[in-house]
Amino acid sequence: MQKRKLGNSNLEVSAIGFGCMGLSYGYGPATDKREAVSVIRSAVELGVTFFDTAEVYGPFTNEELVGEALAPFRDRVVIATKFGFDLGPTRGLNSRPEHVKQVAEASLKRLKTDRIDLFYQHRVDPNVPIEDVAGAVRDLIREGKVKHFGLSEAGAKTIRLAHAVQPVAAVQSEYSLWTRDPEADVLPVCEALGIGFVPWSPLGQGFLTGTIDAATTLDGKSDLRATFPRFTPEARKANQVVVEFLNAFAARKKATPAQIALAWLLAQKPWIVPIPGTRKLERLKENLGGSDIELTPGDLREIDSAFSRITVQGTRLPEVHMNLIDR
Repeated sequence: MQKRKLGNSNLEVSAIGFGCMGLSYGYGPATDKREAVSVIRSAVELGVTFFDTAEVYGPFTNEELVGEALAPFRDRVVIATKFGFDLGPTRGLNSRPEHVKQVAEASLKRLKTDRIDLFYQHRVDPNVPIEDVAGAVRDLIREGKVKHFGLSEAGAKTIRLAHAVQPVAAVQSEYSLWTRDPEADVLPVCEALGIGFVPWSPLGQGFLTGTIDAATTLDGKSDLRATFPRFTPEARKANQVVVEFLNAFAARKKATPAQIALAWLLAQKPWIVPIPGTRKLERLKENLGGSDIELTPGDLREIDSAFSRITVQGTRLPEVHMNLIDR
């Protein structure tokens, strides 16, 4: 597995990481614990060194799973987790400095570790100056409890303000062939400041793998996608044009649609590290194969040209989630 550095930080990780959320939450009932531990440990053996979780996934159960699975390999891997929500009765955003520090202590216990390698603010809290948030993480870094500071779904202005207080190692936002939002402002500011970029949902919540169509059944109780505008049956039917292009292009490259989607992201910048998730070993191996695919400048022009003619139906998240995005 090739390695990449997240911007100017000394944080070196595998070129493709592993998003662990779906093992516990979000895409149907939680995976059997033994199977989940097995797939995470298989990822380590296959060369993955970058694992992403958050206290809100579960909540809490995903961090516990990741902590148990990675305990035998702790010094070989980079663990990222996130703060920023109040998970008590009053649910909502909470990045007050005292809360950030409480979350860090609780996450350290669940992750069975003495340090968090990358600690992201999960969503920007409009009620707390980002300078105060950065200062709280700076304190945790000085104490040795956190190694690096990250931001998730933050806008360019917020990134600049935070970086001036405590250097930001990585920004995480949704980014893929069918979600190009970061290209306008966020990727340029990351490049200017030497910050790494971590695309979440690099496979479009599974849609870019070609395994989802209008007839796919999504469990309304446990699958978040059942509420996403892009995943209504009508939108899925309209968006099959995306999959049809990827299927045809991938066949010519002797690859899968998922591999092309990941290879495209890797080709955008050398400091971009996508974090696809999966529950299956065969899908894990398939995803990691994306790092072996070389897309030529001509390939990239063809892909961009094709997508410039496609209008994706449906917003990427429901309004309630979009309202939490810093823009």
